[in-house]
Amino acid sequence: MYKNILVATDGSALSDLAVTQAVDLAAALHARLVLVTASEPFHLLTTEAEQIADTEDIYRRTMQHRADRILGAAAEKAAAKGVEAATVHVENDHPHEAIIATAEREKCDLIVMASHGRRGFSALVLGSQTTKVLTHSTIPVLVVRAEAAAAEHVAAAGHAFPGAALSARRD
Repeated sequence: MYKNILVATDGSALSDLAVTQAVDLAAALHARLVLVTASEPFHLLTTEAEQIADTEDIYRRTMQHRADRILGAAAEKAAAKGVEAATVHVENDHPHEAIIATAEREKCDLIVMASHGRRGFSALVLGSQTTKVLTHSTIPVLVVRAEAAAAEHVAAAGHAFPGAALSARRD
């Protein structure tokens, strides 16, 4: 089964759910985790607010601090379950490429990612790093959906019945 599992995280609540599920899976399989987060490189000409206001040095320090915070929280979850975890921060204009390259370099046999599950026009316009990884990776990908996050939230609140997840998702 899986021995090296990569989980991509951006620190969002949804990606935190993917981290939790990856940690649980790694613990059950006695697998190693690779926790990865990606930052966009500094661009002199940009419309990104963080880059317009910062110098390259300040931007890099800010992104490294953000990555340390995100990866640190994920590593704490892994440690709490006794799961070995490596942390990787990569800079790339195309996070999906960085995720795939990291998975290949670390010899991962599974990638875990979150997805909002957007469909139709919003999926086309907004794109999805998860969809791009699914499309371009030869490594299997486990997708944790937004619906799972809503169902977990509802179950934690003590309302575990089928309609609850749909109700919570609309709120």
